Amino acid sequence: MNTPIMRSDAQATGLHPDAQIVTSVTHWTDRLFSFRLTRPRSLRFRSGEFVMIGLAGDNGKPLLRAYSIASPSWDDELEFYSIKVPDGPLTSRLQNIQPGQAVIVRPKPTGTLVLDALLPGKRLWMIASGTGIAPFASLVRDPEVHQSYDEIILTHTCREVGDLAYGRHLVEALKDDPLVGEFASQKVKYYPTTTREASPTQGRITDLLQSGKAYSDLGVAPLAPSADRVMICGSMGLNREIAAICEAAGLEEGSNSKPGTYVLEKAFVG
Repeated sequence: MNTPIMRSDAQATGLHPDAQIVTSVTHWTDRLFSFRLTRPRSLRFRSGEFVMIGLAGDNGKPLLRAYSIASPSWDDELEFYSIKVPDGPLTSRLQNIQPGQAVIVRPKPTGTLVLDALLPGKRLWMIASGTGIAPFASLVRDPEVHQSYDEIILTHTCREVGDLAYGRHLVEALKDDPLVGEFASQKVKYYPTTTREASPTQGRITDLLQSGKAYSDLGVAPLAPSADRVMICGSMGLNREIAAICEAAGLEEGSNSKPGTYVLEKAFVG
């Protein structure tokens, strides 16, 4: 395991006080990549939260964006999953990082995609599009999630089959996870869909839920406030549409201060 650098170490080497070191980078497609960093010893977060990360700007000021932490709260390192935007102020540079380089991490996690924002339930839906799967990569590897629910459904909608690689790898690795492997094999159902390329399941998750096909494919009953809890993370359009589906089913939006039966991450960027 990599040992996180201490703040004094960063200062001694001329790095930003909040700098962490890249330990690995994986390019999943020409548009998507993930990377792991050392973790500040002072950083405590709940699985599903996000932090501000970035790089030093040309003017000396950090260029920061909100990124969901994709690693579970118990991990010794931090993992992030990102899209590559050719002309993006941050991602155009971030996509070129290499192990040993530094990334700034503001140690102030926040977010609504946490267990605390939901009332107890039987089945947890994690509905994601694109890089919105990142917070669920954290949650699905958290033992507390598996202890809290009888069933966990992870849906991931992307344009093309290749875009599903990160999520597919995540789910396949769950069976060997030292903390949740035993539970995951029995509880986790994975439902990947594509919208622009042929795959076993095509269509937007919103349409698949409304038509009833998703429920039929998964062998579960339609959303009901007595049993189901829903977390949503994706584009603004997806967030709104899934929230409307939840509301129509009788679910109510929750927050850290007032737990409910569904939550969505309004501040999600990375």
